[in-house]
Amino acid sequence: MTEQMTAAVLYGKERLQIEIVDVPKIGRGEVLVRVRAALTCGTDVKVFRRGYHARMISPPALFGHELAGDIVAVGQDVKGFKVGQRVMAANSAPCGECYYCDHHQENLCEDLIFNNGAYAEYIRIPERIVRMNLHVLPDHVGYQDAALAEPLACVLRGLEASGVSAGDTIAIIGLGPIGMMFVKLAKSVYGLRVIAIGRRHQQLERAAKMGADELVLNDDGADVVTQVKRMTQGRGADVVIEAVGMPELWQLAVQLLRRGGVVNFFGGCATGTEVSLDTNLLHYSEITCIASFHHTPALIRKALEIVGRGYVTAKDFVNGVEPLSNLLGVMQHLMSHNGHLKTAIIP
Repeated sequence: MTEQMTAAVLYGKERLQIEIVDVPKIGRGEVLVRVRAALTCGTDVKVFRRGYHARMISPPALFGHELAGDIVAVGQDVKGFKVGQRVMAANSAPCGECYYCDHHQENLCEDLIFNNGAYAEYIRIPERIVRMNLHVLPDHVGYQDAALAEPLACVLRGLEASGVSAGDTIAIIGLGPIGMMFVKLAKSVYGLRVIAIGRRHQQLERAAKMGADELVLNDDGADVVTQVKRMTQGRGADVVIEAVGMPELWQLAVQLLRRGGVVNFFGGCATGTEVSLDTNLLHYSEITCIASFHHTPALIRKALEIVGRGYVTAKDFVNGVEPLSNLLGVMQHLMSHNGHLKTAIIP
């Protein structure tokens, strides 16, 4: 195998270069994967725009985290994996021993390790991820389909944390890739009535194809609260998901709930952001406010099962395929919010 490879290296704010670098060396318990598909992600676009991620990446660094590929080398003491297997690797793994892991909150692990470098020909999978979050793919599951498992697991975390039940009405604010995944899973897996709220007609049309029951255009003159109340016999939604990360939409989300409802502030606002909420509304309507972060190994497994059953496929979310050499242009394109969901980068 070659000793060098092509990879994307992030140097800072909108500074991304495609370079020739050394193929990662693997150690005890690790594997080397040849990347067959790496998907763009809203988090990657934010990292590209801001030049860093407080928890996941500090430049200069290899870039990208949604991937599937083939094992090409295994380190000493690796069990259950061999060269030639098709696999999906999650981008993190918890320690399994800290307070939060003991309380089934592995996504909040005190020593949660992250792995980046999917936008490359090869990626090293650390021992802990090999042990806890590397999965062999069924023959019928494609690489692009499998790479969806990581963001799907995050969405599953959001839905399960919100306590949804079949027949509930859920309102989803924001119809980017994550919002669309909420629409798809809420309808096809959880059996919810879905109200999709977006800023573009194209987004709403796509949400309808994903299964949304009701569509609300959130343009400058729209009274979104009145529309959602009308669709829910005046009560409001049982659950509201904010999947954008804007203070004004966090405030809107609370207003769309019924009494006793749950709002999930899934979209992360920029560091330092503060949001004012109506305490009278929260208190007397018994509103539950939660937020969801990341995923757990169990949810990665569940996401792969959903993909394996065909509930979610790449054709639902991947609307472009590009070589690694075009990644910079792809990131600049995605920053324009032009309605694209995901692009598959093929190293």
